[in-house]
Amino acid sequence: MRTVYRVLAYLLAIEVVIQAMAIAYAIAGLGKWVADDNGVLNKQVIDSESGFPGVGGFATHGINGTMVIPILVLLLLIVSFFAKVPRGVQKAAILLLLVALQIFLGIFSHSIPFVVVLHVLNAFGILGMSLAAARSAAVVVEPARTSVAV
Repeated sequence: MRTVYRVLAYLLAIEVVIQAMAIAYAIAGLGKWVADDNGVLNKQVIDSESGFPGVGGFATHGINGTMVIPILVLLLLIVSFFAKVPRGVQKAAILLLLVALQIFLGIFSHSIPFVVVLHVLNAFGILGMSLAAARSAAVVVEPARTSVAV
C-alpha cells in the first residue's frame, strides 16, 4: 500500500504540472489568435472548441481540476489509512483541503480576477505537499534482526 500511496502522490504532482501546461497552452493560443488573426473572444468562441488554437487547454484544465485531481486526492486519502506512511493520513488530508481550496479559488477567479493569483500560489502548495507525501512513502529498509543464542 505504501507504493500505491507513493504513486498516487506523484500522479497528483504530475497533474499539477499538466494543469500549468494546459492553461499556458490555452493562453498562448488565445494570444496568438488575437494578435495574428485579429480574433475576438466571446463565450460562443470558447463553447465552440474550434475558435482558436489552444482552446482545448481550457477544457483540459477544467476537467483535470474538477474531476481528475479530486478523484486522485480522495483515493490518496483512502489509501493513506492502510499504507502506514509516517504522517501519511495527515498529508493526504492537507492535500484534500488544498485541492478543495483550489477548486473554490478557480471558480471564484472568474468573478474576482485577482483570486487567480491565490489559485496559482495554492497550486504550488499542492505540488510541494504532493512531493513531500510521495517522499515520505519511500520504502524504508530495516536491518535484518539476528538472534544470538545465549
